[in-house]
Amino acid sequence: MPVTSGLPTIAYFSMEAALENAMPTYSGGLGVLAGDTLRSAADLGVPMVGVTLLHRRGYFYQRLDAEGRQIEEPVVWPVDDFVKPLDRTCLVDIEGRQVMVRAWQYIINGVTGATVPVILLDTDVEGNSTHDRQLTDHLYGGDQRYRLCQEVILGVG
Repeated sequence: MPVTSGLPTIAYFSMEAALENAMPTYSGGLGVLAGDTLRSAADLGVPMVGVTLLHRRGYFYQRLDAEGRQIEEPVVWPVDDFVKPLDRTCLVDIEGRQVMVRAWQYIINGVTGATVPVILLDTDVEGNSTHDRQLTDHLYGGDQRYRLCQEVILGVG
C-alpha cells in the first residue's frame, strides 16, 4: 500500500463507492461521495485506502412491465476486467458461522501521480455455503438481516 509523506494511512470505509460507471458498486449519493473522496485523496496525495464491498450483481436495473409494475433485474459485470484479486483472506464470524472473505484491489490514479488503493471485500469464495457466497452480491439487496451481515463483513473483514 503506498504511503506518502510518512503520514499514517487513513482507512475510508463505505458500503458503496462509485469507482467507474461500468462498475455497479454504487447506487447514488453515498457511493458518489465515497468515490469523489477517494479520487480527491489520490489527486492531493493524501495517504488513504478505501474499503468497500464487491457487489458482483450491483444495484439492480429497474424497468416497467406491460402492466406498469417495477421489475428489478440484477446487474452482472466482468469483475476481473476492473479489479485484481489479492492473496488475502480472513474469516469473519457471522451469525455463529465462519465466513471466508477475500480481498480484491482497484487502484485510483490521481492527477499528481499519487494513488489510492481500494480494497473490495467478497464472500463468493469456495468453501462458503451458497447463502454466504451471496452475502456481498447485491448492494442493499434483501432484508435487514442481509444488510447487517454486509455491515459485519465491511466492519470486521
